[in-house]
Amino acid sequence: MAKALMVQGTGSHVGKSVIVAALCRIFKRHGMKVAPFKAQNMALNSFITSEGGEIGRAQAYQAEAAGIAPSVLMNPVLLKANSDTGAQVIVKGRVVGNMAVREYHAYKDTAFKAVEESYRELADMYDVIVIEGAGSPAEINLKENDIVNMKTAAMAGAKVLIAADIDRGGVFASIVGTMEILDSAEREMVAGFIINKFRGDVTLLDSGLEYIKNRTGRPVLGVIPYFRDIHVQEEDGVALMDGNKAGLMDDGAIDIAVLRLGHISNFTDFDPLANEAGVRVRYIRGAEDFGRPDLLVIPGTKNTVDDLLDIRSSGVEKEALRYIQAGGKAVGICGGYQMLGTKIRDPHGVETDKGEVDGMGVLDVDTTLQRDKVTAQVIAGSPDRPGLGRLKGYEIHMGRTVLGKGARPLFSVMEKGGEKTCYDDGAVNGDGSVWGTYMHGVFENDVFRAHLLEGLRASGSSAAGGGLDYSALKEEGFERLADLVEHSLDIREIMSMVAV
Repeated sequence: MAKALMVQGTGSHVGKSVIVAALCRIFKRHGMKVAPFKAQNMALNSFITSEGGEIGRAQAYQAEAAGIAPSVLMNPVLLKANSDTGAQVIVKGRVVGNMAVREYHAYKDTAFKAVEESYRELADMYDVIVIEGAGSPAEINLKENDIVNMKTAAMAGAKVLIAADIDRGGVFASIVGTMEILDSAEREMVAGFIINKFRGDVTLLDSGLEYIKNRTGRPVLGVIPYFRDIHVQEEDGVALMDGNKAGLMDDGAIDIAVLRLGHISNFTDFDPLANEAGVRVRYIRGAEDFGRPDLLVIPGTKNTVDDLLDIRSSGVEKEALRYIQAGGKAVGICGGYQMLGTKIRDPHGVETDKGEVDGMGVLDVDTTLQRDKVTAQVIAGSPDRPGLGRLKGYEIHMGRTVLGKGARPLFSVMEKGGEKTCYDDGAVNGDGSVWGTYMHGVFENDVFRAHLLEGLRASGSSAAGGGLDYSALKEEGFERLADLVEHSLDIREIMSMVAV
């Protein structure tokens, strides 16, 4: 049975996911077989494993850091919010239904059995499991039903490190307050603290670190500096608010505008584009933010109909149509692809009780939402441009889309879930200026992305772009992140916690 180390936090977006990824890479570099684990993840960024199961994108990223293939065992419960009070519940990679909050609370005993089963199986395969918590373990109104923090730590026999974000302020109160709210058994599991996102001279923290040690009886095991120059994949939608202002100052860049939908999902699709030299990716919410981009992207969403009606009522759809009709280029991914069509039908009430709504009418396709969910890794080619080679991606969708006479297929899928197949995916309009696809991850294909950016340059932008090796960027990011975190933490003490 593997040794377990758990990273919890004083709140959301304090850096737990990134710290877990760093520790996975550090342990790997020290010769350990290591895997990530998160009992329950609430996220709209998801990934499809080779077995066709759906997990949080953060756990896939952490698995890459560990040098292993992502598995449904690493995130046995995934919640994908589709309203303010409910979510699609995914257990061991498969949808079990949509549940309101209280309905899910009643289901949690069943969910935790899946957590225990998955953890035991994973722990039999590895030396070390690095577990990620969620939010804070000290939310008084949630503690009774919390299965992802201290209950998971107890189940795994894990030492717990609590991370806190000093960039937000109030870090010492957050740490001390968290320990005050935990009960005595929970406090016993806490081995120390990590202060994250620090700017400045670390010696200025000495008195505060001493106070924490004296007050809690636990040490601060390191202070991680704030950084922007290391590539990481963000899980939390809060990250979408970062970086836009800086990007808008880069006037020479290829300008890619992504609609910031209310239920946006898999915004990590655009990470490869955002990391290209000479490319700016910005997220827009209102018509006043629209500008004149080189490319408009409508991303995936967990609620296509509601998000379409939202951009319609806000005036964003009108602005998008004006842009497209004036010769602008547009792309739709998954739910965004469905929005570009003529109709979206929901006869089974999968997302809405509205039954049927008109789409934007830009692509001659219409979509019917189904009860069953398609989740598979795929490999596709381009009928129009065979030189693009084999494009890897993954599908996550409830809709089935049919092409009309005014659209032609974008891709031809050759493999699905490792099996040979042959079917069309996506659609493109007559002049190629608008297209859509169900393939998430398509921009991670370097040749395809370079071809896309070359087309945008040809249409007017003078920026470079298209020279990025995305796999190499991610690998460099893992190594640099591990270097930074290993240098910043008392890694010898942390290694002793997982020593056999």
